[in-house]
Amino acid sequence: MNDESRTGTDNPTPEELREKVERTRDELGQTVEALAAKADIKAQAKEKTAAVKEQAAEKAAMVSDQIREKAGQAVQQVKETVPDPVLAKATQAAAQVRASTGRAGQYAAANTPDPLREKAGRAVAAAQANRTPIVAGGVLLAVFLLVRRSRGSRR
Repeated sequence: MNDESRTGTDNPTPEELREKVERTRDELGQTVEALAAKADIKAQAKEKTAAVKEQAAEKAAMVSDQIREKAGQAVQQVKETVPDPVLAKATQAAAQVRASTGRAGQYAAANTPDPLREKAGRAVAAAQANRTPIVAGGVLLAVFLLVRRSRGSRR
């Protein structure tokens, strides 16, 4: 071995030492960042919540599409299989039910005390004002129940 090769490995130059220190600092910084990310439970929870929300929205859309498709198929099947006289009779019965419901609503409105009617009106207004969160909550509940049901059937 000659002296030059020995000097390169045993006695690094100040520049080589600086580069090595800088690389070590970078590696240490990356390690610290990785450990901090693992320790940041709040950020992990937010990421998990966002992922679950996205999955729930996707499942809700999928379930909604499936329900629409099945409902359309059911309507088509009913139209194809039910004779016209029965459909006419059902239409007539539906009209009678609507009329009876209207009369019952008028009767209830006429005989309901004013304070109760005001409270019901406020409840309806609040539900209409918060329609999106109520629908979203209902969809999330439906998705949760469907997922729970499907997991229960696999066991």
